[in-house]
Amino acid sequence: MSQTPSAAGGASYASAGVDIEAGDRAVELMKEWVKKTQRPEVLGGLGGFAGLFDASALKRYERPLLASATDGVGTKVDIARQMGVYDTIGHDLVAMVMDDIVVCGAEPLFMTDYICVGKVHPERVAAIVKGIAEGCVLAGCALVGGETAEHPGLLGPDDFDVAGAGTGVVEYDRLLGADRIRSGDAVIAMASSGLHSNGYSLVRHVVFDRAGMTLDQQVEELGRTLGEELLEPTKIYSLDCLALTRTTDVHAYSHITGGGLAANLARVIPDGLHATVDRSTWTPGAIFDLVGKAGHVERLELEKTLNMGVGMMAVVPAESVDAALTTLADRGVESWVAGEITERGAHTTGAELVGDYAR
Repeated sequence: MSQTPSAAGGASYASAGVDIEAGDRAVELMKEWVKKTQRPEVLGGLGGFAGLFDASALKRYERPLLASATDGVGTKVDIARQMGVYDTIGHDLVAMVMDDIVVCGAEPLFMTDYICVGKVHPERVAAIVKGIAEGCVLAGCALVGGETAEHPGLLGPDDFDVAGAGTGVVEYDRLLGADRIRSGDAVIAMASSGLHSNGYSLVRHVVFDRAGMTLDQQVEELGRTLGEELLEPTKIYSLDCLALTRTTDVHAYSHITGGGLAANLARVIPDGLHATVDRSTWTPGAIFDLVGKAGHVERLELEKTLNMGVGMMAVVPAESVDAALTTLADRGVESWVAGEITERGAHTTGAELVGDYAR
């Protein structure tokens, strides 16, 4: 009599490395954090095949435009893995997605996440989702669903990656962007919390491969360990930017991510105009100087890779500067006038940095 595969010790999902029970436990552990992100428009709970958002809430808009973005946090996840700290990387994910959405003036509505792991450790996955949920609260959006995928054989047992997608809404006639910018506008910089979530391939190469540093190494100029500095969560500006658009005449925002400050600012500068940003208006944090010196990285290379201490920029009319700075200060956001918009000359590009950083 022939045996069934299971009776003969045949293959199973578990023997292939996928633990369904661990995945179920991870879902149970994350539910309490997801609940904290709920908005009135969200229907149903965690566990469905799709997240539901009541679009009738958009009836108050005359011509609603939906804004969508998707992103990840790159090789910063390896710092989290090495340090065994999983509840902050979600802040980075939300910031990378929702701060792209708010650039056009859109209010963040909801987000979904994708967590890929080599092996499901329920508490670890729940910690990642906890960070995403906390980030969603800071951005004012709901976490309506996600996916945890176990990829044994492709990822090591402790390896993981995260990605997310978000949706926001903006009234058509409130859409921000290049067409609003005028010569004479001021460029306001908002301080970053550190490296944020870009350039970590360069940073890791410099501090580990070239400088031979370790994550638990105390670094005097940083005032903490290298690992603590590298894992500092990305600042989430979404609600601050929305507050600024309510109180001030904002023409455009630029989220400073991969490509650095000048390249990202240039994305919102229209043909015929030019943005000049004066380095002397701020001092980049110690981590930027450390990376530059440890890797003998030229300034221009640093500036096209890292944010250099500026995470978001706003372009506003000159007469709105004082109100804008006051609004941001009231919200605890360090900000300053960093530059201006002028007519573009024959040999100028969309945006450039001039001068030397303050010391």
